[in-house]
Amino acid sequence: MQALGIISFEDRYADVEGLGEYRPVPALSFLGRFRIIDFILSNMTNSGINRVQVYCKEKPRNLFEHLGDGSHFNINSKRGKLGIFYGEKSFSSEIYNHDVANYILNMQYIELDTNPYVVVAPSYFVYAMNFNDMLQAHVKSGADVTVLYATTSGGKTTALGCDTLEMDKEHRIVRFGKNRGTRKNIVVSTEAYIMRKKLFIDLVQRASATSSLYWFKDILSDLTEELDMRGYAVHGFVGCINSLSDYYRVSMKLRDHKTAASLFKPNWPIYTKTHDSIPARLGSLSSATGSVIANGSQIEGKVTGTIVSRDCHIGKGAIVKDCIILPHSKIGENVQLDHVIVDKYAVVQHVKQLKGTDEAPIYVRRRDQI
Repeated sequence: MQALGIISFEDRYADVEGLGEYRPVPALSFLGRFRIIDFILSNMTNSGINRVQVYCKEKPRNLFEHLGDGSHFNINSKRGKLGIFYGEKSFSSEIYNHDVANYILNMQYIELDTNPYVVVAPSYFVYAMNFNDMLQAHVKSGADVTVLYATTSGGKTTALGCDTLEMDKEHRIVRFGKNRGTRKNIVVSTEAYIMRKKLFIDLVQRASATSSLYWFKDILSDLTEELDMRGYAVHGFVGCINSLSDYYRVSMKLRDHKTAASLFKPNWPIYTKTHDSIPARLGSLSSATGSVIANGSQIEGKVTGTIVSRDCHIGKGAIVKDCIILPHSKIGENVQLDHVIVDKYAVVQHVKQLKGTDEAPIYVRRRDQI
């Protein structure tokens, strides 16, 4: 596929409270063994994109450790390359640290790439997508920009703050809007775009000249009458992770095998950094139902509808229901957890009961002992 992949970072509307304090959204642990970025990066490499630039807003260490040289993600170093770019410049205010500013700072690397097209997409939307099909549709339509979108009936509770699209009968975009949570049925932009690289560079420079605070999607919104922009639908499961409640909600949906099957497809692998660890162990008095249990974990209590990540320990007599337990955490004996997210290396043993809700799961901070 003759396209440069650019994985952009999240804007201010994507704020995964608690978890985001320790790592950027793309590096969040997900479903026991993945990171959020694995899905968009796998979509690109499965589509034949072998040169990918990953942009990180802040705290890049986790991404460097996870992505490495890209070999885990089927990027051949002889004919492809994975680069991680972050703001080496100190910004006077966080509002100036946006995607356009970082593209300008790293423009030489975009210009040096020989691919004629770019695929630009953030990582906080989770879906399976063949960008090669989207590129072919883009070329056939003659559009300047093709925007990937998803339809949802959950507009009042999900994808809040995300861009929405209004299109005519030919799927030409006539207006960009914002999801304010006032409508149930909406068309959500996944902020994934395909266009010629030359046009992308021109738009970045135009956005920078228009406003020091413009994001790339702002200049697209300004130019709906000037540019021919078309929508292209993504089918199957689509999850938007731009808040702690959305992180919890999307994770819980994917416990269901039928739902997960529309994301994890036999001929469309989701790559990740692999770890050599022993299989999960369940004690003689333990039980695990409707759950996702990662390697290296030891279950001695009762686990129901829960995602247990690598190398976790659930103690004897513990009851863990509808929770997300991140790697290396420990749940003590006789502890009862319900709708709780436990961050890495945390220990829950002295407080015997925590209970949250679907809308407001309780978050236990990284390395906390409670």
